[in-house]
Amino acid sequence: MLISGLILGVVLGFIFQRGRFCVTGAFRDVWLSGSTRWLTAFFIAIAIQAVLVNAMIAGGLINPGIPTLALGAVVGGSFLFGIGIVLAGGCATGTYYRSGEGLIGSWVALAFYAFTASAMKYGIGADVTASQRNETQDATTIQDTLGISVWVLVVGFALIVASLLVRQARRISAPLATLPAQKIGIAHLLFEKKWTPNVTAILLGLLAALAYPLSQATGRNAGLGITTPSANIVQFFTTGDTSYIDWGVLFVLGLIPGSYIAAKASGEFRLRAPDAETTTRAIAGGTLMGVGASIAGGCTIGNALVQTALFSWQGWIALLFTFLGVGAGVRLFVTSRRRPGAAPVEIPSLTVGS
Repeated sequence: MLISGLILGVVLGFIFQRGRFCVTGAFRDVWLSGSTRWLTAFFIAIAIQAVLVNAMIAGGLINPGIPTLALGAVVGGSFLFGIGIVLAGGCATGTYYRSGEGLIGSWVALAFYAFTASAMKYGIGADVTASQRNETQDATTIQDTLGISVWVLVVGFALIVASLLVRQARRISAPLATLPAQKIGIAHLLFEKKWTPNVTAILLGLLAALAYPLSQATGRNAGLGITTPSANIVQFFTTGDTSYIDWGVLFVLGLIPGSYIAAKASGEFRLRAPDAETTTRAIAGGTLMGVGASIAGGCTIGNALVQTALFSWQGWIALLFTFLGVGAGVRLFVTSRRRPGAAPVEIPSLTVGS
């Protein structure tokens, strides 16, 4: 069953690349232009996953672990992670799929993200991470704290997302002009037709839910995750210990080839070397990503997508403070460079929908 992780990773890498899915851009667009188009799509993925995952829990099919809230670690780590993904030009998913597109700057950010996460979990920073993660509060899920059924939260959140979609539909403008199709049939849909944020989110939500039973079949009671598997890859290569290879590692290893297949077939693959400033930002961003995600107990996938669907306090607090961290990063590294008289700034790889 371990091979199912690799297969799902390839499929999601393909979807991330074709759909241009990156939470950095979803959060950044709110701060820069007030656009909630991609944020709404992200909420769709959470809502779909919430319905399916909680139905599987109710049916006794899965039993995912939910962390006890370490408030200070989640707040501080998520905020650092939010700043880091602005500097790196992409979140965990964005960094992986852009690596498959040939962006060498993303390779740099990804390497520092993985190595720093490994150091924070297993190496020189392990004591710091443990000390922060051990400062816990008596809270796991929102429903347990409030003493209500999880389905109250699931239905309530689904209604909020539905209202956002109605509002979005009322604002849809005329479709943009497109070039004549060069492919037909499935090839056109997979490799040429522009994927909408909502379609991408629906696919992500369905596959994120599927990850639970596939992963649990191997003894790993968790959904999608990127930070710990990335750290485990580094541990395996530095120690040779095969115990680090699990379903999550194979999932992560599938993301780049999946993205490469999508980029190559759609004509979007091209090796692009970063300049010195972009490289420096990638190093700083990848390092902050590794530190922040390790302390927070997850990234924009493990916390903001997966734990939110379980309505854990960690997931929703992490989502909020990652969003605020992105806002701080945008103010520090994007809008401050756009003031009158400042040199123009270009941040490669940040655009989500282009």
